[in-house]
Amino acid sequence: MRQSGSTFVSSPSPLDAGGRALDVLVTGTSRGIGRATAELFLARGHRVWGLDVLASSIEHPRYQHFVADVRDRAALPSGLSPEVIVSNAGVQDSGADIDVNLKGAINVCERHAFAPGGRVPQPQVRAVVLVGSSSGHTGAEFPEYAASKGGVLAYAKNLAQRLAPQATCNSVDPGGVMTELNRPVMDDPALWGRIMDLTPLRRWAMPEEIAEWIYFVAVTNRFMTGQNLLIDGGEAGSFDFVWPEE
Repeated sequence: MRQSGSTFVSSPSPLDAGGRALDVLVTGTSRGIGRATAELFLARGHRVWGLDVLASSIEHPRYQHFVADVRDRAALPSGLSPEVIVSNAGVQDSGADIDVNLKGAINVCERHAFAPGGRVPQPQVRAVVLVGSSSGHTGAEFPEYAASKGGVLAYAKNLAQRLAPQATCNSVDPGGVMTELNRPVMDDPALWGRIMDLTPLRRWAMPEEIAEWIYFVAVTNRFMTGQNLLIDGGEAGSFDFVWPEE
């Protein structure tokens, strides 16, 4: 409860209060974080539209899959009215990182969160979550990848202002996640050891863990907006204080 003058006003309930089913759009659902996110929303009773350049890897009566490239706004599916949008589709060191990771997120959100013209939110939209990266905070990794994710973090703040007060928008920014994209270091013991030395929690996240963060930010949270949540096991804040021992 919050007090307004001499009266008390109830805090907004989670979007899924009372078991209400939501219409959810998730991009990049054929593997990794996107697939885990779609499966979590489905497991909790929601309806999911998935979008990927790859064929569907999910079979569920409440799941509908579209094969589309987020770089082409005109090719995105029409007629969808999502209440929750999760922009996750991404690539790494592909030569198209900015086009897919940043411009793709803009294409999806401008197409599905706003009425034509991009000034008025679609009436049903209540939450947008962009999947960023710790690279957007630290500048680490490949140059175009870091730049693309830094842009995603800024775009989340832009969207939050334009969607308020109707809807929230935040980014969830993982550090290392156990996905196929990261096989080159996950499968190399020497490189993996160096990475673990830099990670205070001494592990990477599973896609399902990041999906839980996305769900919380989109559905349970009703007051935080315009924020970039760094979920990296402490890697960005790790340090080694060097001093002579007594």
